[in-house]
Amino acid sequence: MRIADVLSNKGAAVATISPEATVSQLLAGLHEMNIGAMVVVGSEGLAGIVSERDVVRKLHERGSSLLAQPVSEIMTTVLATCTPRDTVDHLSVLMTENRVRHVPVLDGGRLAGIVSIGDVVKTRMEELEAEQQQLQAYITQER
Repeated sequence: MRIADVLSNKGAAVATISPEATVSQLLAGLHEMNIGAMVVVGSEGLAGIVSERDVVRKLHERGSSLLAQPVSEIMTTVLATCTPRDTVDHLSVLMTENRVRHVPVLDGGRLAGIVSIGDVVKTRMEELEAEQQQLQAYITQER
């Protein structure tokens, strides 16, 4: 299965935030949308990604004053990305090797979506269920 299929099932909407927004604003957005990460988009385009984990780790290091700091202070700027043409298996390897849970999808340099580890697991579970149904149908057909 391709990433384009995952996006067509889940939707291509991407929660974004500006690099100038505060960490407190980021947390409010994550809570409001019930998500774990946001793509950071500035005037130059894709600038990074920031997750709940980034906030927790930096909060531990810097204390509560971090909440007033801009997202640009804690975002990850070296991104693992994929394209709609990549396979889910390729993305699984990419996520594992880079130890990331959210990967922006770029199509011709344009932000086309985001895929989370939860999306990958859901897709794989659906594939396994379909295979099981096909095997059961084949077995019962043979009798």
